[in-house]
Amino acid sequence: MIRKLRTQRDDQQWMLDLALNMRGRVQNFERDDLEVPAGKRARNYRMLPKVWREAAERQERLAKRAQAQGAKAAATYHYDHAIEAYRMAQHPIYFDDHPVKKQLYKKMSEMVDRRSEVADYPIERVEVPFDDGKTISCLFHLLPDRRKAPVVIYVPGMDQTKEVFPRASHNIALSRGFHVIAIDGPGQGNSNLQKIRAVGDNYERAGAAVISYLLKRPEVDKKKIAIYGISMGSYWCLRLSSYDHRAAAVVSSVACFNPNNTIFTQSSPRFKQMFMYMAGYDDEEKFDEEVAKGMTVRGHLDKITCPTLLVTGEFDPLCPLEDAVEAFEDLKVPKEMWVIENQYHPLWGIPNLGGMDCHDYVLDWLQALFSGKRVPSKHGRIAYVRENGDGPWSDCDWTPPIRPGQAYF
Repeated sequence: MIRKLRTQRDDQQWMLDLALNMRGRVQNFERDDLEVPAGKRARNYRMLPKVWREAAERQERLAKRAQAQGAKAAATYHYDHAIEAYRMAQHPIYFDDHPVKKQLYKKMSEMVDRRSEVADYPIERVEVPFDDGKTISCLFHLLPDRRKAPVVIYVPGMDQTKEVFPRASHNIALSRGFHVIAIDGPGQGNSNLQKIRAVGDNYERAGAAVISYLLKRPEVDKKKIAIYGISMGSYWCLRLSSYDHRAAAVVSSVACFNPNNTIFTQSSPRFKQMFMYMAGYDDEEKFDEEVAKGMTVRGHLDKITCPTLLVTGEFDPLCPLEDAVEAFEDLKVPKEMWVIENQYHPLWGIPNLGGMDCHDYVLDWLQALFSGKRVPSKHGRIAYVRENGDGPWSDCDWTPPIRPGQAYF
């Protein structure tokens, strides 16, 4: 019996395998860094869980040895890497109740708990009640003294989970005075295991439930709650901010503002394969009509009420620049947008920011906003952050050469 393909583009799997074999990447092909562990070779997609598991097991051994010696800093570093490797091992398995996925996820969770034993600040597991007795799983990274302070709700991307950010061995939020709560929204991480699907307004309602939880925590400055989303999270965080107005700021970065545009049709087939699993669909036509069709920020952005920062690569294939310009124009609040010259989808370790990640500059923007040192105007500012320039706070104000809807190059 010939196996029925799940999506129309599944017949391109051989090309995806070829790209992985030749480039060490399954998506975001503009970048040159590898999406496989250092020293490992994955010649096709099915090998990914194995090579990542092997890398995770080594980091786990190193972490446990360091912990046994009382070397907490080294143990934290190795647990960070074990968590990421187990996460990457389980992620490519996009089938419900798959025993290998469940085992790898269990190992990742074990590493999270072991890391909490050695980290130099408190990390709490939080389960926020959601539909039908289920929960939205979160990791709450608290400042060491647990003082009342601003908090950032981190909304991960489609290929991320709550374990991605921040790293305990290099938590960039601590020096900036932020607590961070990272969430597994519908379709992500633990929500996948609970079958909380990424459909309809589930993400908005889940995010609102997390905000309600934070308002009860004594460590949280209730007037300084920020929402920060990246990649698919850039879409979810804008939709959440249009739905719930209790946050004081939102940052939408590594743009994917209108997923119903390029991500499911022109980019790597892997995106649609993965998201159909996250949404709980096997029928592509039904998914297109019932889920993908409505995945856009159009018609929602004018409902956002807090200061907003958008960050996008100039040539991001998941967010054509005309989509970003349109989104910026639709915002009716104090706003800013950074267009990162000659950059694509991930914005990590980029020359435009002196080798830093966008995370660093985003948290600096939030810190300046909450301290009153930098308040964006309602008219808005677009910064063209040059590849070898002086960053987004230099003299780089820019007027795009296109109007909303016009193609950029």
